[in-house]
Amino acid sequence: MFDFLKKPPPVPPAPGNAPPAGGARGLFGRLRAKLGAGAASLTRNLGEWLPGRQIDAELLDELETRLLTADVGLPATERILEDLRRRVARRELADLEALVAALKRSITDILAPVARPLAIDRAHRPFVILVVGVNGSGKTTSIGKLAKRLGDGGFGVLLAAGDTFRAAAVEQLEAWGARNGVPVIAQAAGADPAAVIFDAFSAARARGLDVLIADTAGRLQNQTHLMDELKKVRRVLARQDATAPHEVLLVLDASQGQNALAQARVFHQALGVTGLVLTKLDGTAKGGIVIAIAAELGIPVRYVGVGEAIGDFGEFDVADFVDALVAPAAAAAP
Repeated sequence: MFDFLKKPPPVPPAPGNAPPAGGARGLFGRLRAKLGAGAASLTRNLGEWLPGRQIDAELLDELETRLLTADVGLPATERILEDLRRRVARRELADLEALVAALKRSITDILAPVARPLAIDRAHRPFVILVVGVNGSGKTTSIGKLAKRLGDGGFGVLLAAGDTFRAAAVEQLEAWGARNGVPVIAQAAGADPAAVIFDAFSAARARGLDVLIADTAGRLQNQTHLMDELKKVRRVLARQDATAPHEVLLVLDASQGQNALAQARVFHQALGVTGLVLTKLDGTAKGGIVIAIAAELGIPVRYVGVGEAIGDFGEFDVADFVDALVAPAAAAAP
């Protein structure tokens, strides 16, 4: 059974939070349909190039164009094509089926090292997850879904409403907390985010909770003063626990393409990002940005999102993602 989004142990869904009909198959089917459609599809209709001839340089050039169009990026595309050209030279790729299998192996080799789920180290209590990202990336929603997931896994969770600037951000986080039965520490609008998160850490420790998830204000990667604010949050946390934050989780909107890669570069340089959440994979017909980020930065991909419901959020599964990105070629073959 396809399991693109690995699920935690089953729990009774809260009203309005039930996963969409079809379960994991339905999620994977939607993603596959999205990534396999349109001009950005990696292997769609490649079979039309093959009748009467072998796999050659012209066909690989076409595949190279498709990889770049799908936001795979130049370094990763060159790496993939170099592998395929070696295989062609060794006469290992006699037909479309062999080409598709080799393409999937090359992409899997890039993605497999970054498919590393978040592990909560119980030696740190609370284990602090600092969540960062630009405006509109789905940061606060991802926090709510992550809190649900961790709570269902038996962890005691506290949320810190560190986004004190965006209108209704605190209310949005409190709504997620109420829905999931997770407490939220908040202060008035305009409060110092570092102070809010400092108080939340103290509360989590006093209550003996396992995980503190700290929201932060969305910011563009070129807003230096706001990036400095995140550095201040790190320093304040370190006063209470020299090892905190234990995870810096960057939320990226996958539909942003190469701009998401630019965001990842800057946030990683400034904060030392330790994990990624890639949202809105259902909102792009490309998906290759996942490969570009993995090839250049090697940051672990902790979670992905393919929709709005809680059930549309889960751990990144390489095999099923690659199937979604590449498998439509089998249907395209003559």
